[in-house]
Amino acid sequence: MPPPDDLHEHELPAFSRQLNGWFMLYVRRFFRRHFHALRVLGGENGKRGTPDIAGEPVIFYTNHPGWWDPLVFLLLAGKCYPDRLSYGPIDATALGKYRFMERIGFLGIERDSRRGATRFLRMAKAASLRRDVIFWITSQGAFADPRTRPPAIRPGVGHAVASSGRGLIVPVAVEYPFWSERLPEALVAFGPTMRIADADQARDAKEWTAVLEAALTATQDRLAEAAIRRDPHAFTVLTSGNVGVGWVYDSLRRCRAWWRGERFDASHGGERLR
Repeated sequence: MPPPDDLHEHELPAFSRQLNGWFMLYVRRFFRRHFHALRVLGGENGKRGTPDIAGEPVIFYTNHPGWWDPLVFLLLAGKCYPDRLSYGPIDATALGKYRFMERIGFLGIERDSRRGATRFLRMAKAASLRRDVIFWITSQGAFADPRTRPPAIRPGVGHAVASSGRGLIVPVAVEYPFWSERLPEALVAFGPTMRIADADQARDAKEWTAVLEAALTATQDRLAEAAIRRDPHAFTVLTSGNVGVGWVYDSLRRCRAWWRGERFDASHGGERLR
């Protein structure tokens, strides 16, 4: 926690765990209706796919393939880091339509303005002083195809890291491909964890931006290769959603399986999700 004389400048907005709990009920149900599964790619050399962030302030910076990103981040945090509070910037205009989201970690930031940039850096600095927070940044700043290279992250991300000087920063890649089911997969890969204070040499914002962009590019490439392979065994399923085509067609398939004495499986790939 920040020292008393620094509290006001670096204090994050109040977080309502109760409101967040209610919202997450909606998010989980909404996700299951629209996705087949949320999957995290296993780490390199057999390591686990999610980084160890115990006792450290952390920034997860990501690519930005679509509208679903913030909800996927909330699901990830809830499954992998349930003791952490999730904060992250969102366009102030969009937030204006859903004011309650200010109480569950969404930080309204004016786009392309000096005031917005100042608030973003202040909030990132506040997060760097908190060990109970994950600070999520969609670092491209706007929707971008997951195959775009380089990902062209916004310079504000480098400024946030350079000014904090502490904590961990981790690249996170996200994709929403279609595999064998009617609904898409939500695929996630975590890149290497970087401890900001352990940099080989002092880096300014421009240097950090280059380092972060290279790390995110490598993480996206690794996820893209796994997505193309369509190997579910390379991933850990965190949340499963709907399978099958629809109630009428699946009812016919169920009856046919019963007639043949077979076990009915609504999925097309035969994968048993938990």
